Amino acid sequence: MTTPDSVTTPQPATATTGATTGAAPAAGPGRLGSLGPLGLVLAGGVSVQFGGALAVTLMPRAGALGVVALRLLVAAVVLLLVCRPRLRGHSRTDWGTVVVFGITMAAMNGLFYQAVARIPLGPAVTLEVLGPLALSVLASRRAINVVWAALALAGVFLLGGGGFDGLDPVGAAFALGAGAMWAAYIVFSARTGRRFPQADGLALAMAVGAVLFLPLGIAESGAKLADPVTLGLGAAVALLSSVLPYTLELLALRRLPASTFAILMSLEPAIAATAGFLLLDQALTAPEAAAIALVIAASMGAVRTQVSRGKTKGLDAAGPES
Repeated sequence: MTTPDSVTTPQPATATTGATTGAAPAAGPGRLGSLGPLGLVLAGGVSVQFGGALAVTLMPRAGALGVVALRLLVAAVVLLLVCRPRLRGHSRTDWGTVVVFGITMAAMNGLFYQAVARIPLGPAVTLEVLGPLALSVLASRRAINVVWAALALAGVFLLGGGGFDGLDPVGAAFALGAGAMWAAYIVFSARTGRRFPQADGLALAMAVGAVLFLPLGIAESGAKLADPVTLGLGAAVALLSSVLPYTLELLALRRLPASTFAILMSLEPAIAATAGFLLLDQALTAPEAAAIALVIAASMGAVRTQVSRGKTKGLDAAGPES
């Protein structure tokens, strides 16, 4: 895996990013700190969990590939209408980045839904998040981030309940493949955010993914995709699982290094477990509670490391007072 470029300097000005955010202030590192990116990641994670719950109810109607096709297609249409990205004035490298980003998103979604069609959602998410955790270790230039990654990894495995030995091997392989694509998504989302203003690159990449995946969805589900109820649920899944979280994550990656963002992604299983407790009355066991504590500790440690690094760079740049 190629080590991604760290996004260590926030881009100073961002206008609207589709329907999800308003005008972002031209805040520097001192004012924005790390609270803004952390909030974006958390909001994206919550949105994904609600979207995932809807997707599970939709799969019997449209199939795994059909759900992915609807999700990408509706998300692409919404983002293109809202962002109205400019097609001219981009270099060949810009377009190459967008195409690879779109392929990555399509593969990540397709592999994950194939996984949850074969194994439970919890272990699938737990296996998938290993991709970002591996990225955090490979991309980090600080030894302390290896510690945070190790803590998060321990929490992720604890959250899985130790039941990985009984999983369908094909489903587990799909989940691991989705994790690899998730790591690639982080890299190319950051690169796309630097090359395109606002959410233009995301809109174009989503269109690429939708065009690539739509034939697969039609081949599996055919006319079922045109059912009004299916379309409505698919639109909701697209908004909650693609439009909102991908836009929020793209903004976060403009302000966080890829290694820190990858560790924050370990919050996904914890958010899923918490949502199950609050919304589905699923009681947490002691190991699950301990897992959540480990993951949150690792994520907060990563954020504090990034804040300290930013403050140190700021002091170095300021130099001694005259």
